Amino acid sequence: MILTGFLICRSLEEADRVSHLLSDHIRLTRAEAGCLSFEVFRSMADPLRFAVREVFRDRAAFAAHQDRAAASVWGRATRGIPRDYRIEGA
Repeated sequence: MILTGFLICRSLEEADRVSHLLSDHIRLTRAEAGCLSFEVFRSMADPLRFAVREVFRDRAAFAAHQDRAAASVWGRATRGIPRDYRIEGA
């Protein structure tokens, strides 16, 4: 399963909050069973946009990640932030 796309913040304050939470979210995700790759980068050209690329072994690993992330500090803090994602292998 491969997810690519963008997290699109609405303000610099929101983007800075994402940046603050991101290192822990990346660390926890990369430690998940079935996570093959997890990259998130803040755009230099547009500091409100974060490029996201996630690769999981299979649908079950991806679903487990989605469940864990939704219940985490990251999930609660970023719940309303728009995302423009494409998922392959679904």
